[in-house]
Amino acid sequence: MIMFTKIFKLSETAAKLRNDELDLLYFINDLCDRIEKVEPEILSLLPEINRRERLLNEAKQLLQKYPDKKNRPVFFGIPIGVKDIFRADGFQTKCGSKLPVELFEGTEASCVTKLINAGALILGKTVTTEFAYFEPGPTKNPNNINCTPGGSSSGSAASVAAGFTPFAFGTQTIGSIIRPAAYCGVIGFKPSFGRISTDGVIPFSQSVDHIGFFTQDIDGCIMAASILCENWNSSLIFENIKRPIVIGIPKGKYLLQASDEILSAFNEQIKLLEENGFVIKRISALQNIDEINRLHRLIAAADMAAVHEKWYSQYEKLYRPHTKQIIEEGKKISANDLENAKQGRYILRNELKSLKNNSGIDLWISPATLTLPPEGLASTGSPLMNLPWTYAGLPAITIPAGKSKNNLPLGLQFCGSFNDDEQVLELIRMIVKKNIF
Repeated sequence: MIMFTKIFKLSETAAKLRNDELDLLYFINDLCDRIEKVEPEILSLLPEINRRERLLNEAKQLLQKYPDKKNRPVFFGIPIGVKDIFRADGFQTKCGSKLPVELFEGTEASCVTKLINAGALILGKTVTTEFAYFEPGPTKNPNNINCTPGGSSSGSAASVAAGFTPFAFGTQTIGSIIRPAAYCGVIGFKPSFGRISTDGVIPFSQSVDHIGFFTQDIDGCIMAASILCENWNSSLIFENIKRPIVIGIPKGKYLLQASDEILSAFNEQIKLLEENGFVIKRISALQNIDEINRLHRLIAAADMAAVHEKWYSQYEKLYRPHTKQIIEEGKKISANDLENAKQGRYILRNELKSLKNNSGIDLWISPATLTLPPEGLASTGSPLMNLPWTYAGLPAITIPAGKSKNNLPLGLQFCGSFNDDEQVLELIRMIVKKNIF
């Protein structure tokens, strides 16, 4: 089995570029060499003629703009992947679909603009499933090209794992960041609902869409979050915790959705955490997971139908089967059922917060996926391990946590309370620095 992965840390690369320890033009050429060699096997990026020439020209302009390394912004020279439902100036937005690109034109996504203003270069658009739902694109998993990279942010996760970019944008409406990050063996972070603006992003479900991203290092993840998340407050990050970190397992029906292989690996991962001084508590939670899954589905379907109402009426024949199915389903949902489903988000959010506070835990933990990456590209895998946390709008992150018996990546999913993103990332930094997995 050939692996096409490469370690590519955002924080280290950014520091070297800012300080001229890494020559920007050499870096761009080296990166493009790798893409030309490996991308035909992975297919994570939308094709672009003269990508190298464009990037080199933009890099030269950046060097002219910031000749003094002391004044260079945080993301100076970092090439970023942009999921192809984000608008980015100079690039078409296709949404993984066959619909006319003119339908999706508009102002650049503010989150993309933020990173460009911080010195980033756009590597290119990354492959997405059709309209960020279940119809897969051509992207393969860099760890094993016979397996899916997950979805819908398939190209973003794969491009980071393959070493094409140290950062890529993704979105999550159900499990489209956490799941592909776990399958590809990288970090995926989904902040609290609304912490990163969704403007300039073609929506799936405006009620539950989250903007997030992929990196290979937790320090880079925190660096990016501090720029992208609204009202980021570094003073909320506590560096010296006097007590052990307490992690809660939501035991019961939710956890039992996972396969035996995943649960066995999860139990081993929990043992390693306990052996390294973390306190584990098993708490009955999410026992009504079937109802949570149903309510979230109602919102996603109804919102998808609303977003596509005009496009679908004119271009129905251009939509693929899974997307057509959820749109048709959404058209039948009543306003009353939709409102009840939306209210359920806040009910679940408050329930989880009460359980967390009453149990004295700092983070929730669970497997990041139901199964290992499925073979083939027909399915992107199930997002059900991620669904309740997305439904409640809570911050969630997956970190690589070892390998399966057949050498595929395993991921752990951690979640915190709403708008506690700063604390969640600092706690994860402390866990990652232990080098447990």
